[in-house]
Amino acid sequence: MAKSSDTVDFGEFHAFSRDILQSVETVIDGKHEAVELALVTVLAEGHLLIEDVPGVGKTMLAKALARSIDCTVNRIQFTPDLLPSDVTGVSVFNQGQREFEFKPGPMFANIVIGDEINRASPKTQSALLESMEEGQVSVDGVTYPLARPFTVVATQNPVEMEGTYPLPEAQRDRFMIRISMGYPDDAAELAMLQRRETSSPLDLLEPVVNLKQLTAMIGLVRGIFVSEAVEQYAVSIAQETRRDRELRLGASPRATLHLIRAAKARAALDGREFVLPDDIDALAVPVLGHRLIASARVAGAGSAFQANSIADIIHRVVAGTAVPLGTGASA
Repeated sequence: MAKSSDTVDFGEFHAFSRDILQSVETVIDGKHEAVELALVTVLAEGHLLIEDVPGVGKTMLAKALARSIDCTVNRIQFTPDLLPSDVTGVSVFNQGQREFEFKPGPMFANIVIGDEINRASPKTQSALLESMEEGQVSVDGVTYPLARPFTVVATQNPVEMEGTYPLPEAQRDRFMIRISMGYPDDAAELAMLQRRETSSPLDLLEPVVNLKQLTAMIGLVRGIFVSEAVEQYAVSIAQETRRDRELRLGASPRATLHLIRAAKARAALDGREFVLPDDIDALAVPVLGHRLIASARVAGAGSAFQANSIADIIHRVVAGTAVPLGTGASA
């Protein structure tokens, strides 16, 4: 394990991020882009939504990322009978002290894995809203701060599958990035079969960075420079989604903020101290796609078509948005 430090330079940041990516990719074969986006989310202090059909490695990615970092990790298996208090915690009367005592729920961890989040009722899903946005939990009028850093890595199956509930728009908007795993190619699937013939590579994973080092990496990402011109570029893209006739709901201001934060993390992973418009372009679909709602005409074609159409709309909006001058490091 690499040495502990309160701060990291770019050399150490690169080494730590490389170690995390390599660690996760010993478990997840042939999905470098998905793994990198997952790391971008953690470094940008966001929350990650992994959406795809069963059996493609959603939970495995979440577990591998959590095990690669020496921090507190809790897992929640979402089911229809799960109550909000099962997630946030509950006040229990202590007979010995004759007073109520708060018993923290699984949300009190640095990384919370929410497995099949859309199998829980909307009421339980809504219990996550305060935690994900404000980093705190309120129970019986008392507010309890959550651990820092704090990231929710949630998985969900497509909403057409039996026993699932669509995530409320307010909750989807709190996820910084959504990724889809997709099926592996032939080589990756063959490697998976050979690697897991006798054991799971997840059992062999050891942490490659500790919590102090991760916090220092997040601090470096916060300091990445974003010019006013790049910020204006991100705002212009968000504004265009709100005006687009094929969208019933455009990007929220929170989406614009998440886009900039994620772009800073991507720039740091690329070894740059400043954000480029290319970072915004690359992250537009993962950051904005799950927040947008298509018009009735597009939605009527089915959700699978709708997802592809929304991605196409975002690409069209990005391509049609002028890149302002002065978007480099010297702006």
